[in-house]
Amino acid sequence: MGGTEEVSTRVPAAVAAVREDLGAVVAEVTGRLRAELPSYARVPPDLLTLRVTRAVDRGMGVVARLYRAGGADALPVTAYGPGVDPAVPATAGAIGDTVPVGDVLHAHRIGVDVVWSRFAAEMTARQATSEELLEIGEQVWSWAGAMTVRIVRRRALRDVRDGTRPASTEGRLEAYVRLLLTTPADPSAVRVFTGEPGVPRMPFRARAVSGATEPTEVVRALRPWLAVDPAGEPMVTAVDGDAAGLLTGRPSALCRNLVVGLGAAVTAPDLAEEFTAASRAVQTAVAFGMAGVFTRDELGLRAAVAQTPVLGERLVRQRLAPLYERGDDGVQLEEAVAAYLEHGLRLEAAARTLFVHPNTLRNRLRRFEEVSGTSLRDPADLAEVWWALAHQRVHGRPAAVAPSPRDR
Repeated sequence: MGGTEEVSTRVPAAVAAVREDLGAVVAEVTGRLRAELPSYARVPPDLLTLRVTRAVDRGMGVVARLYRAGGADALPVTAYGPGVDPAVPATAGAIGDTVPVGDVLHAHRIGVDVVWSRFAAEMTARQATSEELLEIGEQVWSWAGAMTVRIVRRRALRDVRDGTRPASTEGRLEAYVRLLLTTPADPSAVRVFTGEPGVPRMPFRARAVSGATEPTEVVRALRPWLAVDPAGEPMVTAVDGDAAGLLTGRPSALCRNLVVGLGAAVTAPDLAEEFTAASRAVQTAVAFGMAGVFTRDELGLRAAVAQTPVLGERLVRQRLAPLYERGDDGVQLEEAVAAYLEHGLRLEAAARTLFVHPNTLRNRLRRFEEVSGTSLRDPADLAEVWWALAHQRVHGRPAAVAPSPRDR
């Protein structure tokens, strides 16, 4: 990495500078731990400072060894971080085994974030280039991602060994599944609960069509397709109020009361990426008032509307903004074209939903064309009008929608 004498001295010098300011770095980490994690706020201050000091010092050692080894894969790592210190027996006051595993992971990320920020500042002060920082940063964050998996795996293996299950509402299995869905993992991670590390799983995200999402209802609806751990427990967790987890295949049931987004069936390293796709599918389907099971690709242009708001805003300015200047009359014209599109360009069906005569609707559509400069007989114009209306449904009316001369 780097290859020049200048770079080779820059990294050790930056590491040494951070270690010289170790007290301030530790104070920043412990301050954030206590502010963000109540479980760590209850840890005796002296013990927390001791653990964080050891973890930060070792973290800087990791940065130096990653640099010398040339990459994260070249460095054997051990699961430690704020609260996880295998060099000291549990009887000496270990923190990691006494707080929820989710908090341990959060604490680890806080520590890595602070240490990396300080290290990057020292490198920048030594005229490091952005390419050098990016190369080192990719290795450090790759190592940090692998470490989060190892932390959960260590806790899970202990549970398997002791024959215990967590008593907390956020159990090991739930935290483990959430980790797989939100953090890139190494293939060995799934051995802890599935015993089949190479078997593809399909990540999903589910939300109730109305009301709060009840995980038990989601489990009941998806039970035949849910992946389970060796004890038969479903691999399901909660993510921001939604149910999420892993499936062995695509549900064949209708799921009328749920919106379920699916990612492709993949192995552990790619679960996080596919879960992102599943999350976007849910967000898109909910925005369009849909129910059932969808992949992002199956939502077609609806997914594009949800994910490209800049284009949608431009189309709103072009096709709909001229209506906004006409008050109630403009509202009528927008309702007319929306009904016309929703009913597959069937004039009489659209007129019935608006409780108007077909000739009245025909007249409103003609006026819409005049005001907006749109031809409803042109497929391209129709597509743009549909996109603009869909954008408003998903993202709301943009601010400052007055059309510019260029857009017109």
